Amino acid sequence: MKASLIIRTKNEERWISACLKSVFAQNEKDFEVIIVDNESTDSTLFKVEQFPVEKIMHCREYIPGKSLNLGIAKAEGEFIVCLSGHCIPTNESWLKNLLKNFKDPKVAGVYGRQEPLSFTSPADKRDLMLVFGPERRVQKKDSFFHNANSMIKKSVLDRFPFDDKVTNIEDRVWAQEVLNHGYKIIYEPSASVYHYHGIHQDGNIQRCTNVVKIMENLNKNTYDANHMAMLEDMNVVAIIPIKGKSSSIGGVPLLQYAINSAKMAKHINSVVVSADSDQTVTAAKEMGTDFAFLRDPSLSKDYVGLEKVYKYTLQKLEESNIFPDILVLLEITYPSGTMVFSII
Repeated sequence: MKASLIIRTKNEERWISACLKSVFAQNEKDFEVIIVDNESTDSTLFKVEQFPVEKIMHCREYIPGKSLNLGIAKAEGEFIVCLSGHCIPTNESWLKNLLKNFKDPKVAGVYGRQEPLSFTSPADKRDLMLVFGPERRVQKKDSFFHNANSMIKKSVLDRFPFDDKVTNIEDRVWAQEVLNHGYKIIYEPSASVYHYHGIHQDGNIQRCTNVVKIMENLNKNTYDANHMAMLEDMNVVAIIPIKGKSSSIGGVPLLQYAINSAKMAKHINSVVVSADSDQTVTAAKEMGTDFAFLRDPSLSKDYVGLEKVYKYTLQKLEESNIFPDILVLLEITYPSGTMVFSII
């Protein structure tokens, strides 16, 4: 058998008939369809039964890679096709256009184009149009891949299965792994599907947060190296505001703890104390701070927020020709050195 099409579903009654109708109308006929359903409560499975689908599997907990691996375990095809139940192939050559890219033995997977529908939201239309263009691409470093519409060699998946624990972008995690082992990824625009909600779920914030966390972890070494190189070239200034005289712990002023914490930080270039008394300014200088300013007394009123203190201190710094790129804001109420970063 040439291909096994794994279609994941969850309440897809609006789309599944159109999806399967287009699948079974393909010019390439050597394939099987495997449905992996995540406890649909609508008529999705009833509609599936109207088509010659021989394998229907069920998953209770939906994790993208885990559900695909469930279908792959029952697949008999040489190639695995991943297709979302709400994606509809746009033409009868969709499957053949995915297959034609595997003449090169170094190609691990191919993903196809995704096109919006007329009623797709403007944000999702924009994203689909920007990401899925008309030009075929061969990717050797770029790990972008999308399992709403893809085909992968089963022999490669046997060696590099999908991560069954990540909550999002299992496709990109997999793609990075195979690229690291010398394979290629292909984007094939002629293998196109309609995908109404696009790749970013119309701006779903929680999904976006999860994706960013996974991507940062996936490229951790690159991001960390870039961030460290950037900090090396920036003027990082710590500001410690203090009101009245510093309290002490074990005979050591809390202000001393804060100054010491800041001076031990690798990337902080200078430490500034913003005080409201001459006595505290003098004490701060004796404790080793780089600069200590006496601020306007009005900024110590109970109703005045710290943002005004920071703004005043920043103005005093600039008057002294000190121009921070990053401010590290410390409060002596956190002697352990808790910091809030603000980029200027």
